[in-house]
Amino acid sequence: MDEKDLEITIAHLYPKLLNLYGDMGNIIALQKRCQWRGINVIYKEININDNIDDNDIYFIGGGQDKQQEDVAAELYKHKDFLTAQRDKGSVFLGICGGYQLMGHYYQPFDKEKLQGISLLDAYTTAGKKRFIGNVTCKIDFLSLKTLVGFENHSGLTYLSGETKPLGIISTGNGNNGIDKTEGARYKNVFGTYLHGSLLPKNPHFADYLIELALEKKYGEKIKLSPLNDEIEMKTHNSLVGKAY
Repeated sequence: MDEKDLEITIAHLYPKLLNLYGDMGNIIALQKRCQWRGINVIYKEININDNIDDNDIYFIGGGQDKQQEDVAAELYKHKDFLTAQRDKGSVFLGICGGYQLMGHYYQPFDKEKLQGISLLDAYTTAGKKRFIGNVTCKIDFLSLKTLVGFENHSGLTYLSGETKPLGIISTGNGNNGIDKTEGARYKNVFGTYLHGSLLPKNPHFADYLIELALEKKYGEKIKLSPLNDEIEMKTHNSLVGKAY
């Protein structure tokens, strides 16, 4: 198919509450990498009390505990719909607090458990140590085998069942500082602690998400035309193995 005949919709969930450490850059990267190829992008901002309809990509960013509290109950109202979207092949990307709410729950130290929407078989508890710094992780599902980003979290996330790690830590702490895993993936749902923001410095992963979204929409595999990623890859390579 000609890329100029293609279109995807991106739903940005609760950006007024969950948008830490440059997370909006992930939306911009997806938009630009589509638009540079002539792919039309429809962007939808979903806030508290808004309806959520059928979209190709759903993005939810990070926030502090208070913002997570405000979002958790609202997000849970849409659990059944978003689960159905996952099972239809829609792409989800959750960063930090958004990642935690895509699991079963997040348990703060001294507050009630925040119920997640269980798109991932994962749960998170508050830890005593804050993990801060650059991260490099190894991945096995793309030709370029590294992802880089910046973590800043004290949540400890644990995976089980068919939910697998997004990658294996070579630099940094990742999900819990113990098992060397970073992030999670199940079907087309991806969660990660990598801020900074993630997609501009990992263009291979951004394109992978776009290709998955197009396959969901059009029912066939679509290989994106290449872009000149010289600057993006210089940034990526400068951070591989760098802790601070």
